[in-house]
Amino acid sequence: MSNQQEFDRAYFVSFCIEQYKHHAGISGEEAAERLFSTGIAEYLYDNFEVLHTQSSQWLMEEIEERLKAY
Repeated sequence: MSNQQEFDRAYFVSFCIEQYKHHAGISGEEAAERLFSTGIAEYLYDNFEVLHTQSSQWLMEEIEERLKAY
């Protein structure tokens, strides 16, 4: 994987954390903790190619579903 691809994936995960922070009304630190401790951040990173084409709303619903299942 190239450095650019790694950067794009990391940027996407940080985007999702930021969006989730606003969605859930929590701090960025708490949002990051939730997504990393549950493995959702890794899921977002690993599935970047498919997920980054989805809307922010869809991503928040996907994150919520995965949190419920955790």
